[in-house]
Amino acid sequence: MQDAARLAGRLAAVPLGTLARRRQGKPMHPRGAVLDAVLERSGGPDWGVRWLAGPGHEPAVVRLSRGAGLPVPLPDVLGLAVRLPAGDRPVDLLLSTAGRGRWTRFLPVPRVDAATTYGSIMGYRSVAGTLRLAAVPDGPRRVPSDPGPIAERAPGTVFRLLVARGAGDWVPFARLTLGDPVDGLDPDVRFDAVRNPPPGLLADGPMARLRAPAYAAAREGRSA
Repeated sequence: MQDAARLAGRLAAVPLGTLARRRQGKPMHPRGAVLDAVLERSGGPDWGVRWLAGPGHEPAVVRLSRGAGLPVPLPDVLGLAVRLPAGDRPVDLLLSTAGRGRWTRFLPVPRVDAATTYGSIMGYRSVAGTLRLAAVPDGPRRVPSDPGPIAERAPGTVFRLLVARGAGDWVPFARLTLGDPVDGLDPDVRFDAVRNPPPGLLADGPMARLRAPAYAAAREGRSA
């Protein structure tokens, strides 16, 4: 299974590298909007992962985007990327629109509204087992998924961040509040969820092994 995922990742890296060169280093999620944000960790489950269990208040950068770059109003797999720049290295979270159910949490789901449910899909290895993260909007709010409307409508949107073990119940551990868009609307912020996981977590599983060559292809595309 591990070898199959790595092989699939290397095969996918070829067309993704071509797309990266054509899309200024962004083979997927080519257009989006970057906003300032604040992450407030209220203290989650005591599973031996300090980053999840301990409180915290830190600035963040968030990018909302459409995965394949399909034109609105077509549905697309939307992305919610979060960077926490504090510390020795950044923490990057890459979440895609997905379900919340026992099995649908493992599957990407095309959406048109950016204020919706996102999931990591990729698993994180930890002392508590394999964990997955999710973000769900806190209250009803509609945010169109095109960059211009995102910049106008997304500020003030709040997401609750959740964590689950395997297919178990979701447990809240933080709130993410979106702020104003940054200058330039969509600057080149390079997120890497495989290299920059939260402290105490390690990107693992088939999705991580699939993503690693894709990230490498994107970096090479930027360099080209």
